[in-house]
Amino acid sequence: MTEMSSENRMKAYLQKIAAGPKLSKDLTEEEAEDALSLILDGEVSEVRIGVFLIAARMKVETVPENIGYWRALQKRTILKKIAIDSLLQIADPFDGFQRIPYFGFYAIPVIAELGLPTYGHSALPLPPKFGITFEDLLVNHYQLPKSGNGEQRIKQIEKFNFGYLSTADTHPALEKLRSMRTEIVKRPMLATLEKILMPLQADNKNFLATTYFHRGYEVSLTEIGKRSPFDRVIVGNGMEGTTLFGVHKEAKVFIQNEYSEAQPRTLKYSEMYQEETATQIIESHESLKEIESKRESIAEMGESALKNGKGPASIQIASQAACLSNLSDTFKTPQEGFDAALKVLQSGACYEKLMQWMKP
Repeated sequence: MTEMSSENRMKAYLQKIAAGPKLSKDLTEEEAEDALSLILDGEVSEVRIGVFLIAARMKVETVPENIGYWRALQKRTILKKIAIDSLLQIADPFDGFQRIPYFGFYAIPVIAELGLPTYGHSALPLPPKFGITFEDLLVNHYQLPKSGNGEQRIKQIEKFNFGYLSTADTHPALEKLRSMRTEIVKRPMLATLEKILMPLQADNKNFLATTYFHRGYEVSLTEIGKRSPFDRVIVGNGMEGTTLFGVHKEAKVFIQNEYSEAQPRTLKYSEMYQEETATQIIESHESLKEIESKRESIAEMGESALKNGKGPASIQIASQAACLSNLSDTFKTPQEGFDAALKVLQSGACYEKLMQWMKP
């Protein structure tokens, strides 16, 4: 039997998923992987790419479909081994944040200073939010090159035990879909799955902290976690979809350890910390609501926090570092991690290291 052409295979997949709310059918895991592979490899027209991405989201992806889509993405991720024993990847939504100032960018060197090498995986802002991301701060505030320096950034992670990577360097095929994603406006399944890709693999333990927003997607993410190279996947619904868990509201977090079933945990600042610390956290969060979320103000407050450990940004950074360090087994309790993070911030060591990291 003659193998079907790329265009005919995509036509068949579209006939299944784009037949309306009553007649659309689900793809198998293998069909989903093949469909997204055709897209990533540029083997079908842009019109069909756009129609497929919209139809897949409108139909609502099944768990097997998402696993297939993820396989296609992970196989095309440029995976590098890194000479570090354990490593935490933080993957916040790649369309960024825009409501309340968020200092996850500045929590990364702090977590590393606490003993767990950490990097942020992101992209320049994507639709629909076009908010602030790690890469947005690096390129549009700190004026680092947009792409083409992935190898250098990996060397910096090995040297400093922290850093930031962009899909422009880790997944060029995914990055090529940027203009298409802008045109279709709504989030495709790519927005869910790009957060669970592994571009760096440490020697021993590999942790991922990422997020879900709409209820139900945590199931796909944890099922993918079982199949991924990560030893532990932490999936939660933090503030504005970030990995700042348990501050703005009670957060549901799922811990996926290799092949075991995901373990749910409920995180709330008032139960995670001592009363004095919990009061600091909520007061800082309330004060940040009054500040416009802009690159310049975030950078100013974030750098100030790294210099002296003062201000509401310091409390947010310490609480995020404490929570993720605890979930990654660096500290037995969030309070222990919070106290250690504040000492690190007050020392000013992380500011000096971040500024050195920025140098070419």
